[in-house]
Amino acid sequence: MAKKKSKNPQVSNTSSQRAPTPVDSASPGNVGFFPFARYTSIVGVHTTLLAFTALFLPRTTFLFEFTTPSIDETLVTSRDKPQHPFLVPLTTSPTSTLLCICSGVVVLQAWWGGWIRDWAIDYALVGSHDEMRLDKLLVQKQRMTGLRNAWIMTLAVSFALHITLILFGAPLTSHGLRTYLLALLMSVLMVFTPGYTLGPPTFGNDSSSVVRRMTWVRLFAEHSISTPIERAMVYPAIGTVVGCWLGVIPIALDWDRPWQAWPLTPAFGSILGYVIASTFALTMSATRYLADEHIRSLRHSKKTS
Repeated sequence: MAKKKSKNPQVSNTSSQRAPTPVDSASPGNVGFFPFARYTSIVGVHTTLLAFTALFLPRTTFLFEFTTPSIDETLVTSRDKPQHPFLVPLTTSPTSTLLCICSGVVVLQAWWGGWIRDWAIDYALVGSHDEMRLDKLLVQKQRMTGLRNAWIMTLAVSFALHITLILFGAPLTSHGLRTYLLALLMSVLMVFTPGYTLGPPTFGNDSSSVVRRMTWVRLFAEHSISTPIERAMVYPAIGTVVGCWLGVIPIALDWDRPWQAWPLTPAFGSILGYVIASTFALTMSATRYLADEHIRSLRHSKKTS
C-alpha cells in the first residue's frame, strides 16, 4: 500500500530529504486535531504569567541592582497629585523595568513557542502510527537548530523595529537603550513563536524554501489564516503592534506623570494587546471548532435516523 501524503509539504519532505522543518500549512478541512481543553488552559496560564511579568516582576528590583534608577525630574509627580505606591517600583527606573519585563517574556515565549511548534507538528502529520512517529522524530531532531534560528531572527527583527520606532518618532539621541528594549520586547512577542514554528523565511529555490516563504507572506502580509495554529501566531502579533501604537497616546498628554516616561506605556500596551489578541484567537478557534462539531453531530444524527 502506498504511503499517505502529509498535508504539510515540509513533513512530507522528511521521508525523502530527511531535512524537516515544521510548517503549519495544513488544509482548513483538517479539524481532527484541536486540543480544546489543553489549548484553553495553556492560553490562560500564558496570558496570566505575561500580566504577572509586566506588573510584578519589575518590583523585584534586587534582580537588577546594577541598574541605577534614572528618574526624569520633569516627570516627577507633584505633591498635589501623589503617585500610587503600586506604580513607584515600575516608574522609578524605566530601563530596569523594561529589562525585567524582557527577561520574563523571553522565558515565557520560549515555552509558548515550543508548545505551538509541537501542536503544529501533531496537526500536520498524517499516515499510519509508525509513519507519524518516524516523521515526528525526524522533525524533533531539528529542534535545537530551529530554536537557534528563531532567536537569531528575533534579534535581527528587534534591530529593524528599533529603527522603525525612531522613524515613527522615538527619541533619536536620548533613551536609546529604552527604545531598543521596547523593540526587543515587541520582537520576542511577535517573531519568536512563528519563527520557531514555521522557520525563518529563506530565499532558496527549493520547494521547502518557497513554501515557507509563501507561508510567511500569506500570514503576515495577506493575513490569510486557515488554521487555529496560524490564528494563535498572527492575532497576537497584530495585537502587539496595535497595543504599542495605542500605548504611545498617553505620553503626549500634558499630565507630567511618572508613568508617562518613555517607553512605559507602549511596553505595557504591547503586552496588553498581545494578551487580548491571544484570548481573541482562542475564542475564534474554539467557536469555529464547536460549530463544526455541532454540524458533524447533526449530520451523524441524520444518517443514523
